[in-house]
Amino acid sequence: MMQAKNAVAVVGAGNSRFGDRIDANLSDLFSEAFVEALDSVDKGLDPREIGEFFIGSLSSSGEQIGLSASLLAEYVGKRGAPAMRVEAACASGGYALRAGIMSIIAGANDVVVVGGVEKMRDVSGPQARLWLGVSSDTRWERWHGLTFPGIFALQATRHMYEYGTTREQLAYIAVKNHSNGAENPKAHFRRKITVETVLNSPFVAYPLTLFDCCPTSDGAAVAILCRADIAKNFTDTPIYVSGFGAATDCVAAFDRESLTRFDSAVIASRQAYKMAGLEPKDIDLVELHDCFTISELVLTEDLGFCEKGEGGRFIEEGNTQIGGKVAVNPSGGLKAKGHPIGATGVGQVYEIFHQLRGDVEKRSRQVPGAEVGMAHIQGGFGVAATVHIFTRG
Repeated sequence: MMQAKNAVAVVGAGNSRFGDRIDANLSDLFSEAFVEALDSVDKGLDPREIGEFFIGSLSSSGEQIGLSASLLAEYVGKRGAPAMRVEAACASGGYALRAGIMSIIAGANDVVVVGGVEKMRDVSGPQARLWLGVSSDTRWERWHGLTFPGIFALQATRHMYEYGTTREQLAYIAVKNHSNGAENPKAHFRRKITVETVLNSPFVAYPLTLFDCCPTSDGAAVAILCRADIAKNFTDTPIYVSGFGAATDCVAAFDRESLTRFDSAVIASRQAYKMAGLEPKDIDLVELHDCFTISELVLTEDLGFCEKGEGGRFIEEGNTQIGGKVAVNPSGGLKAKGHPIGATGVGQVYEIFHQLRGDVEKRSRQVPGAEVGMAHIQGGFGVAATVHIFTRG
């Protein structure tokens, strides 16, 4: 699939505000992101040119279980266009993006909409935990009481045992992402915190505290993709998909070779690097799946930005800050921007689209001279992952 390099471009992107959106239903959230995406296309885009919709969603909170993608396409005025719901747990948006890219490469479409949407705040806490829990092994893990915080807590304690990682190093991640989220008007949490805030907050599953965990959120995101050779018809500054990859791993954590490595991320990122002809040192910013702080630390290693076991020190030295060696989650990540499951992966594309165009709304969040961005999203305990690399036009 090497011929796929730079065959597809992103020409527009929109993102609803993430958070507790009692003011909006599923269709409202999607429309909010869709309208912003259309408005972001500099030279304009006639909606009649959109060939297909690929929409990531895990559950839609029961508002529209079947045919939710068709409902959303109809709501934004595209009755008759094919619309597909894509589900891969928290990686749903990433796999929707992959499906949209593939459809253009295959010649089925010239222009597509890739989206993601979720309503998670209008259900009970137990119901929200059930949504997340169904993405882990049901028979041997969930039914025996192992929760998502519990799985990632096991990963954290093992990483501490093997490599000497500290709770303070995990706290630095939360502090960084909250600092970035505080400057992001789309973010669920918009306040800065300190290391002491993290360390002194209640434990959810040792060693992870409340501030080591991302929230559940409502939200939607949309990206407009097209054939690269027609991208300049829509904008003078398209962002190209230079490489992408995807992989899966064992659903059950106990079947893994290692608790401190996400093999799906390793495989998917190496596929993406190979297609793009790039290396980790070439990446200026990465939006990655920090559902828990330990996830960001492990992925910083697995995506190749530092050696295995060095993630804690690499982060503590400031290398993942905006202006560091690689800016990790300048949006605030899942930790602060929020995590509306199906929308999260497409929301990462929204952030990268604006970072590479140099027009992030708050200059304090703009990564200086950004030309190459990466999006990583995963479902379950690193079970299903996608990685996409984007470059400036």
